[in-house]
Amino acid sequence: MLEMIEIGYELDASPRMLHGVRLLKEALEACGYTVEEKAGGWAWNRYRDTGNRKIYVGRRTGSELLAALEERDVLLYHTDEPALEGFYLSSCPGRLVVVSGGDESGALYGCQELSRRIREEGGLPRELAIGDAPRFTWRGPVIGLQKQRVEPGRQLFEYPLTPDRFPWLYDKAMWLDYLDMLLEHRGNSLFLWNANPFASLIDLPDEPEAREVTKEQLETNASLLRWLTKEADRRGIRCFLAFYSIHIPHGFADKHGLSHKQTKPLPVTSDYFRRLMAAFVRDFPTVGLMVCLGERLKGQMYGAEWLCKTILPGIKEGFGESAAAEPPPVVVRSHAIDIEKVMEEADAHYPNLHTEMKYNGESLTTWTPRGATRELHQKLGARDGNHIATVHMLSNLEPFRWGAPSFIQRCAQAARYRLKASALQFYPLSYWSWPYSPDRSEVRIKQVDRDWIWFEAWLRYAWNPDREGSAEKRHWISRLEEKYGSREAAEHLLQAYEAFGTCAPKLLRRFGITQGNRQTMSLGMTMSQLTNPERYVPWSELWESHAPQGERLEEFVLKQLAGMPHLGETPLDIVEEAERSSEEASRAVKQARMTVQKNKTEFERLAADIEAVKAMTGMYTCKVRASLLVFMYKHTVGDRYAEKVELLEEAAEWLDKSVAVYRRLTETTEKQYWFAAGMPTQRRKVPFRDGEFSHWRDCLPLFERELAAFRQRIGDLRTGKMQAALDQVPSVSYRRYSQAGFTLLSENAELYRIEKGARVFTDGDIPIISCAEELYGLTGIRYSQLRAAYEEIQLDVELKEPSLILVGCFNSRDDQWLKPGGVKDGESSTLGLDPVIRNGIRLFVYPSVHVHAVPYEAGRHTLRFGMGAFLILGVIELNQNLSDREFEPHNNERTLLDWLYETTEEVMVQ
Repeated sequence: MLEMIEIGYELDASPRMLHGVRLLKEALEACGYTVEEKAGGWAWNRYRDTGNRKIYVGRRTGSELLAALEERDVLLYHTDEPALEGFYLSSCPGRLVVVSGGDESGALYGCQELSRRIREEGGLPRELAIGDAPRFTWRGPVIGLQKQRVEPGRQLFEYPLTPDRFPWLYDKAMWLDYLDMLLEHRGNSLFLWNANPFASLIDLPDEPEAREVTKEQLETNASLLRWLTKEADRRGIRCFLAFYSIHIPHGFADKHGLSHKQTKPLPVTSDYFRRLMAAFVRDFPTVGLMVCLGERLKGQMYGAEWLCKTILPGIKEGFGESAAAEPPPVVVRSHAIDIEKVMEEADAHYPNLHTEMKYNGESLTTWTPRGATRELHQKLGARDGNHIATVHMLSNLEPFRWGAPSFIQRCAQAARYRLKASALQFYPLSYWSWPYSPDRSEVRIKQVDRDWIWFEAWLRYAWNPDREGSAEKRHWISRLEEKYGSREAAEHLLQAYEAFGTCAPKLLRRFGITQGNRQTMSLGMTMSQLTNPERYVPWSELWESHAPQGERLEEFVLKQLAGMPHLGETPLDIVEEAERSSEEASRAVKQARMTVQKNKTEFERLAADIEAVKAMTGMYTCKVRASLLVFMYKHTVGDRYAEKVELLEEAAEWLDKSVAVYRRLTETTEKQYWFAAGMPTQRRKVPFRDGEFSHWRDCLPLFERELAAFRQRIGDLRTGKMQAALDQVPSVSYRRYSQAGFTLLSENAELYRIEKGARVFTDGDIPIISCAEELYGLTGIRYSQLRAAYEEIQLDVELKEPSLILVGCFNSRDDQWLKPGGVKDGESSTLGLDPVIRNGIRLFVYPSVHVHAVPYEAGRHTLRFGMGAFLILGVIELNQNLSDREFEPHNNERTLLDWLYETTEEVMVQ
């Protein structure tokens, strides 16, 4: 006779707890037990009435049985008492097993853990005393409701929700599989990203033009979201909708004569979004919201206003009209805003606010983040413990498979301990092509299948990043054995994953220009980008915050020549480590091939990826060695370019090896991949501009051309032709303008030095990327950019002598900037004269700045030029020569040596 087991729970058990009971029942029945469910009637002095073995599932805070057992010292905890999502499994007297959850999710996870043990042991264990709890409060992935290419007539991120755009979105079976995967690994959050998903979900009364889809489609979408949130909730998963600001529907924009992307709040857009938020929260009160206040909206200026006067009031209004017990969580991204100032204002407006910040920018580079990024993470984490670290975009890992468990574990530990994050969010390896991978195949491969180790590892270590190392090694070998049918193959494959997993992170953090949508790392870099990175507006946080201490290429060479000690990672360290790791991975996967017993097609794809990463590594390391030799040449020849050409010839040999390896990489990826970059758009600047360079085959001819140009230049230097040509190029030197004495009298402004990295406004964090030599070191005046949005800026100064005040005007017609005129033919200048330096200042993400010189007499003056923001870039002596030029930081100057690799017709790579 089969043994009977009763599963008990309270009458008011939630769907989440009942889902856990179902997991228990299925596990028990699979082991041959008969199972009977019993709802209600559980008391400490009656549960022994039946002689059957029993399992009771409950919440500590809502169960009379658990409270009574604890009070009478029958149920005791040897670990922390279960709280929130924590649980405890205990064998109690009277043939009773207790699943004590801190809340409904804790009870669910307790049932899940007990079900796993029942299946592993083939029956209900006799002795249980197990407690566990998550280290991160939210743990889960992001799914983009985005497309790889911009649709005609629309712009980036703008994709209404329809079956023709997102057929997978309406596949309920796929969703159930995905949600079950998240539950299996105790993920509890799911973020869905779209520019304005509400326009495909909410029908505002009397405003049909605000719908982006038909009314029938809108009702289908709303029904799908209700179903999805219900199924997710049963599994302990909170759904979030993430959206950008300020994106308005085309029909609504046309009605009001607006652009569908707004840079600042307007009464009409604020009213629309407030009503939209209220309607959404009223209809979907359990769905969290994640708002991006930066990018199109000038978040540094208007982020706090938009959040506190539009978004949060709308959410609060909707919550007040709903039946929800608590307001939905609202996550505020730190991207492109002064997040600290925004939260200072927002905290007083809403009780359930959370912050979010990228872990390694838009890539994965290190488990030791530091610098300004780490400092800001820690400040946000210290607010109230509600801070999310996001493993975002993974631009340096795409398009290949990647899953180094120990690397991921250390990153999760860093997120918790170095950054003080309380939650962990992560993107898929190929965000823009979800749900499919970039692999070239007749039947598209789903990322959740291809990248299973990526999802499992992040979720595993988001639950507990502090698992013991040797036990973890055994765990992953066991999982790989399940996949490929052989323990021996599994051991080699884990070694391969761990080894090649370090290559891309190390290469990008030491040699890269930037990350995210600007650089497709796997396609490589040009010699100019390696030896003249300033030309490409590098993002210094890549190596100052998202890398261990170390040296860039030119810095390393200068120290070598000066005999100075090196600090941290050096380029040669990384070259040697990456080559060693890629070779180790290649050997390991070849050894694994001999014993793989199943999933052989997928194994061969993984093996091809490892060989591709090895080739990519070789391409970079050869080119880095060439670049080091070019820097040695640059800093030892002076103007005598025909000397030490042997350094360039040695560099050319390394460059030739790099191109040869790149050909192999192209051959491999031609067979294996549709594309390298998930989103091929004009945002891609490295290695080449525009989306047409989306595959290695597109880039190979340009790298071959670069090599040919380099060899030709070396030949010209040997014959003397190049030296003669260089001697004919004038060496232009621009001296700094002579500064005049002045005193700033305004209390709401401050002085600052014009130099790279300096902030040009007192609010926000917009730095100077480059500036004309004439301006470098001058004393500027900065003020609040936000104040300039609402009033004409007036600055009081006192000049000691007749002077020229340098006024910087943004090269944009947007109404947030002062309109000087005098830039295009036929324009008159409001300042009375044309610019003396066009594009004299380059700023991060802001338009370039034209510099005007406005004369003033000695004495006190109030500077006022009209509405809109401008810059004061210095006060200089009246009688001096002014440049009348356009500043070109990309000029092909002799000392930058770009002439070594480029010919005049190669404009496309500049």
